[in-house]
Amino acid sequence: MTIASALRRVRDHILFDRSIGFGLEVFGLLTIRRPRLMAIFVLAFTILTAAFVPKANVDGDLLRVYAHSGHEYDAYAALSETFGTFENDIYFLVSSPKLRDPEVLERLRELAFDIELSSYAVGTLSPFSLRRPDGAGGSVPAVPEGMTTGAEVEAALSDLQQNDPMMRNLITPDLSGLVMIMFPNPEMTAHGGTKGMLEELRGIAARYQSADIQVELTGPPIWTSEMLNAAVDDQVKFTVYGFSLGALIALVALRSIWAAILVSLTPFVAVMWTMGTILMVFGSFSFLTIIVTTLVLVIAFAESMFFVFNWLNYWRDGMDPNKAVEATVRLVGPATALTMLTTLVSFASLSLTAGQGIREFSIAGTIGSFLLFLSVMTFLPLLLKTAVRLGLKMPKTPSFVLTAPLPASWFLASRFGRPIAVLAIVVTVLLLIPYTLIQPRFSFEDFVASNSSALSAAEEIDAGVGGVAPIYIRVPLLENNPDLGDADYLRVKTVHDLLEAELGENKVISAASFTHYTDAGFSRETVLDAVGPFLRNRFITPDGSQALITGFMPTIIESDVLKDLVTKIERGLYEAGVPDAEVGGFRILTTFATDNIVRSLQLDLTLSVIVNLALIGFAFQSFRVALASAIPNLFPVLGTEAWLYFSGAGLQLTTVIALTIAFGIAVDDTVHFLSHYLHGRREEGRDHVDAVRHTLLRIGGAIVATTIILCAGTAIVAFSALPQVALFGTLFVITLALAVLGDLFVLPAILMAGGKFFHPLGRIRTKLTADAPPEPDIVPARPPAE
Repeated sequence: MTIASALRRVRDHILFDRSIGFGLEVFGLLTIRRPRLMAIFVLAFTILTAAFVPKANVDGDLLRVYAHSGHEYDAYAALSETFGTFENDIYFLVSSPKLRDPEVLERLRELAFDIELSSYAVGTLSPFSLRRPDGAGGSVPAVPEGMTTGAEVEAALSDLQQNDPMMRNLITPDLSGLVMIMFPNPEMTAHGGTKGMLEELRGIAARYQSADIQVELTGPPIWTSEMLNAAVDDQVKFTVYGFSLGALIALVALRSIWAAILVSLTPFVAVMWTMGTILMVFGSFSFLTIIVTTLVLVIAFAESMFFVFNWLNYWRDGMDPNKAVEATVRLVGPATALTMLTTLVSFASLSLTAGQGIREFSIAGTIGSFLLFLSVMTFLPLLLKTAVRLGLKMPKTPSFVLTAPLPASWFLASRFGRPIAVLAIVVTVLLLIPYTLIQPRFSFEDFVASNSSALSAAEEIDAGVGGVAPIYIRVPLLENNPDLGDADYLRVKTVHDLLEAELGENKVISAASFTHYTDAGFSRETVLDAVGPFLRNRFITPDGSQALITGFMPTIIESDVLKDLVTKIERGLYEAGVPDAEVGGFRILTTFATDNIVRSLQLDLTLSVIVNLALIGFAFQSFRVALASAIPNLFPVLGTEAWLYFSGAGLQLTTVIALTIAFGIAVDDTVHFLSHYLHGRREEGRDHVDAVRHTLLRIGGAIVATTIILCAGTAIVAFSALPQVALFGTLFVITLALAVLGDLFVLPAILMAGGKFFHPLGRIRTKLTADAPPEPDIVPARPPAE
């Protein structure tokens, strides 16, 4: 054999002498030929992955989503390493109508000391932990001890609230409440330690609750804990309800308990394989990767339904049920492989976006896509053969509900194919307008559980002292003086005043805050020593090379407002001659990084669409097939984005992910439709019109059933306590609902309108079901129009 002929054979094998699934149905064929070997593999892999499932846990670190996402994350990581931040602190909101009562005040002092003595605390900030210079080289408590009258307490607290820069952000103006802050020990809260810390702190707070004192906890660790609990609860609900709904829909569709069980067992195995493998790879789930198991569940239900539906059709046509399994593997297997590849491409495209969380989701989804395909090709054929061996009887014909829309679909496609196709094309083109106009949006509360008590407490703090969400400005110093020389003090004071002008009076703390004491004659060294080493290090580094100015803004702030604020601050820094100062913080990170990630994800979505359409064309070796699939699959995604645009929701982190993955899944029904259409043309000798009609009536019921399963399964996600996850589910349902309209009404209309354009077949030469009898014609409920 010459090199040229060898290369030609390789080329022909890649291009023509293969199935539309690129030969990946070989896993199913191997299962048919070597059932014992594949049974051993299935059993061994199931045992391996099942061993990891009991170890399932969710990492509640929201930073994992943004890790290594770009400049904003690097700046935040450097800021945290240099100064520490207020981002992981616990806030105690203490309210009392009798705050002026000396006994109540001393009770709150005891609470502050108990918080400070917590084994999880490395420091605290409260009116009782702060000290001020005493004029003799030492310091005294900022809140005097031993007060005996309400007037004394009121005078002392009012003086602190009005004059002390720290107290202004800790005591409400009407003296009805105050805020205590605990700085957790990061070493003790790592690796799940946050749960123990919160239990201890809630226990401390409970001891002081009374008719006169109300204590609420809030802060990022509380929000994260609530998010984590909501995510775990969601996962349990989604798995149980999703599995139950899928089984119920399969029962109604197939009208057989045993057929429903056969459909349902494969998703169960696919989820177990996926969960175990993700835990083996990552060690835990994140807020994003936990969604993958729900997606695997519903996609596996859909593919299992397609497989069983076709298998039952062959059996009802008179084929031996065991041979029908092989015929189904040969017919459905390539289409299932191609749908797996389109879903895999959608997941894989996300890895082009920076950010550890996005890439983990991409990898987890890619793993899940392959494993659900593998379960359909290995476990399901073994299951069906076993069921036949155990005496399974042929189930009833599918429910009329599944086939009810099909006569109408054929009537519209055959009579009005051209106007429907033109209308679909025009609408899809018009939907490109909102696609280009829609903008990213970020809102922190969308990441917090909707019933969050901690978020409510944060809103109360916002109303009381004006907010405790920090924004930082890191300022390089010139003199390297830990006690802040005059030139550096002026530099810090300039930035301090600039930030205060934007946030409001008394909403900024820094080494330049204590003018009340320096004006009274105390040196900066004395004042800085009085605040204690922990807070001192949050103002200026021990080597005097950097200073930190911290402003406090409302917890609830829109992303556009925050972006404008940062723009004004950076412009002011440049004009003030401090261009090397850097604005940062967790809210800055999440807002700007989300903006960058969302824009990148939108490009990923565009790339995913292009690659998947090209993949379909290459798989079928027909650009006509790719064109036929374009409109039915672009319309759902663009339609959903239009809904986001006109509803004002904008593009958020999970919305673009949802659209990308939904597109990959929506393509599945199109692939199965086109696969059956070309099978009818190539191997059954049907003409173009008859092949369209036969395909619609043959597998239209399966398309309806799988869409119902997908929508019902993901609709559960829309009831998540986490707004971002709920939106993910809502968009999924909208996209898939539009996709079934595209597959049942738009795709047949386009094929019929195209007429002779679609007559040429692709050049795939592999026959998949040579040993199978031709599929019998199906008489629709209403005679088709000629």
